[in-house]
Amino acid sequence: MRPIGCAHAVAAPAARPPDSEAHVVANAKAILRRSAPPQPTAGTADDDLDAVSTLAALAQQTRLAIFRLLVQQGPEGLAVGEIAERLQLAGATLSFHLKELAHAKLVIARQAGRFIYYSANYRAMNGLIDYLTRNCCQGATCDIACAPAAQRKRRTL
Repeated sequence: MRPIGCAHAVAAPAARPPDSEAHVVANAKAILRRSAPPQPTAGTADDDLDAVSTLAALAQQTRLAIFRLLVQQGPEGLAVGEIAERLQLAGATLSFHLKELAHAKLVIARQAGRFIYYSANYRAMNGLIDYLTRNCCQGATCDIACAPAAQRKRRTL
């Protein structure tokens, strides 16, 4: 135990000459980093949580059907009663699933008179797609092999 008030002198590390092995290695690594192809980027913890929340909301058959209907409908959306009628859902069931989709920020509600209209949140949808494809092709520019394949109609003979 050292006495109170007694300070030990700590020697400063010796400076490396610029031509030392460590300096050469550090310079080589810096040059490689500048010339290397872009590396995949990791999402932030917030990005990861947002993606998990969004995917969890869509990982249920009824909510996925509601969201797909709203995406197909366009930015004007549909009234709650119209969604219930088209998907043949009870009011309480639809209300529960719309709440979950709204909590995940996948749908936007707006009131017009006595009616509530829901529409897909395209910004959130595109954000999820961006998150999922951010590291597509290991960060390189994608070619046709990596892009989603278009559905082709088969010819009947």
